[in-house]
Amino acid sequence: MWIVLFIVAVLFVLGSALILLRSAKMPEIPDNVKAQSYEEDDD
Repeated sequence: MWIVLFIVAVLFVLGSALILLRSAKMPEIPDNVKAQSYEEDDD
C-alpha cells in the first residue's frame, strides 16, 4: 500500500517539475537591443 502512495507522490512531483520547466521560457531579447562594449579604465 505504501509503495503505491510513494509512486503516486513521485509521479506528481515529476509531473509538476516538467510542467514548470515547460512553462518557463527563455527571455527573448528584442532585435533593437545591442550589446554595449565596455570601456577599459587604465588608471
